Amino acid sequence: MVAGERSGDVYGAALAQALKGRIANAEFFGCGGEAMRAAGVDTLVDIHHVALIGISEVVSGLPKAYRALQDLVAEAARRKPAAAILIDSPSLNLRLAKRLKHYDIPVIYFVSPQIWAWKKWRIRKIKACVDRMLCLFDFETDIYEKAGVPVECVGHPLVDMAAPGSTREEFFARADLDPGIPTVALLPGSRRTEVAFNLPAMLEAAAQLARSRPVQFVVACAPTIDSAWLESLVARGYTGNATLRALNNSTHEALHYADAAVVASGTATIEAAIRECPMVVVYRVSAFTAMCARFMIDVPFYSMVNLLAGHAAVPELIQSDFTADRLAANLEQLLDDGLARNRMIEDLRQVRNRLGMGGAIGRAADAIVRHIEGAKASRRAV
Repeated sequence: MVAGERSGDVYGAALAQALKGRIANAEFFGCGGEAMRAAGVDTLVDIHHVALIGISEVVSGLPKAYRALQDLVAEAARRKPAAAILIDSPSLNLRLAKRLKHYDIPVIYFVSPQIWAWKKWRIRKIKACVDRMLCLFDFETDIYEKAGVPVECVGHPLVDMAAPGSTREEFFARADLDPGIPTVALLPGSRRTEVAFNLPAMLEAAAQLARSRPVQFVVACAPTIDSAWLESLVARGYTGNATLRALNNSTHEALHYADAAVVASGTATIEAAIRECPMVVVYRVSAFTAMCARFMIDVPFYSMVNLLAGHAAVPELIQSDFTADRLAANLEQLLDDGLARNRMIEDLRQVRNRLGMGGAIGRAADAIVRHIEGAKASRRAV
């Protein structure tokens, strides 16, 4: 089982638990983080060694990622697992899938690469190396069916996972915030590189917003971000006079109880939609990565929320558009314009309805068990 980022780590942990309830004496090894380790996965490679974004960022991290790939392939060749469950992270996992096919290891891919948005040529690799694709979104199945890839839509795991772990009173007490003051959640990403690119402009916009109104802020990051480093970044970058707290492992609560959010484009935007939290989607990468991306991305929107909605349900501030001034202005509208806010909440509700009714992890586990049993039966027949 291999995950290359925080969301995949969470999904992998839940999937491992579900499979243990379906397969007697099941054992798992591969790549993941603390969530998968807590679920009993033997993580030979830590998620931090492969969690890369952007083109220039990937190049600098290639030696470490290549060593991780080699270690995973060598261990898979030694242990001969019944299946490889690869979760998202196509830059790593499609390379791994190709290598695993040499050892006749069935490859099940959970969370489809976004081939409908960019790198559409990856469909050829997927057809050659992936035995079954498990998608989160209903529109993805047509793409794989037309390409001849066995596919099943299981729905989105976040429908079940996005509930807060504490009450509103408990959250505000833990964050040392005033529950009576409008609260804005800042979610700069789950990787250190993402946070470094996205958080400074968020902090500057927070300082601007605080000059004109009563407001408070919570920076919510995943456990993959070092708390001390995050706090030092906040201390250097925030100059406002409003209360701002930095909390790790608190994104569910922050999105559930905040009045508005600034969310780095990615899985967290889906979570915000599920919580019906009005948001501004932002993202920034290196100038070189952004220049290359212009020639590869072929969708009208960057955020999955807008793609599922079919229109600009939430504002997107990407790269050069992502400035403190524009972000502060968008946040001000979300907090003050009741009509715009209610329209957005209704759009988010419609997006939420497209994600399924829950039970995605269970359906994925069932599909994996069926595939493993089918593969065993085929080998016996031969």
